[in-house]
Amino acid sequence: MPTDDLPETFHVTTDEQLRAVSNLTRHRIMAVLRFEPATITQIAERVGLAKGSSSYHVRLLERAGLVKVVRTRKVRGVTERYYAMAARSIELPDPGVGQPDVLMRHAVADLEASPAEGERYVRMAHLRLTEEQFAQLGARLEALADEYRKLSDPSLPDASLVFALFHPAPREQADEGAK
Repeated sequence: MPTDDLPETFHVTTDEQLRAVSNLTRHRIMAVLRFEPATITQIAERVGLAKGSSSYHVRLLERAGLVKVVRTRKVRGVTERYYAMAARSIELPDPGVGQPDVLMRHAVADLEASPAEGERYVRMAHLRLTEEQFAQLGARLEALADEYRKLSDPSLPDASLVFALFHPAPREQADEGAK
């Protein structure tokens, strides 16, 4: 299925949509569908789920509008549905103060589940930047991610890029949260 007609961004705005993307299994299902449509059976195999569980999670994603049926075909009298993402990317609302950042939690879970012997680049750097430098770095990181997303080839192995550029909580606020 060509993705030329997909909207660029799906903005998560409802509680139902937020609940749908907040689940790690559904996050992994959406990763399967990011480049090409797949059936429930294909999704189940790629995510390592039973078909019934896969079907349940896909139905929740479909009801929330995050995935959609893009093609059907008859196979031995049964209608097989192919699902795809509803947009090229999903934008979540900013988490409120003290709320978990769903994307970062999923990213950490995926990083922890990745093969330890596999090649990966993980780095944390503490910086001191002006607001202008902070904004410039954020824009450069987003542009770099967009550039490589356009180069993505569905026939190649998956790679995930996650970055977070943020101002940490003031020291006394962080210490209170740890108690």
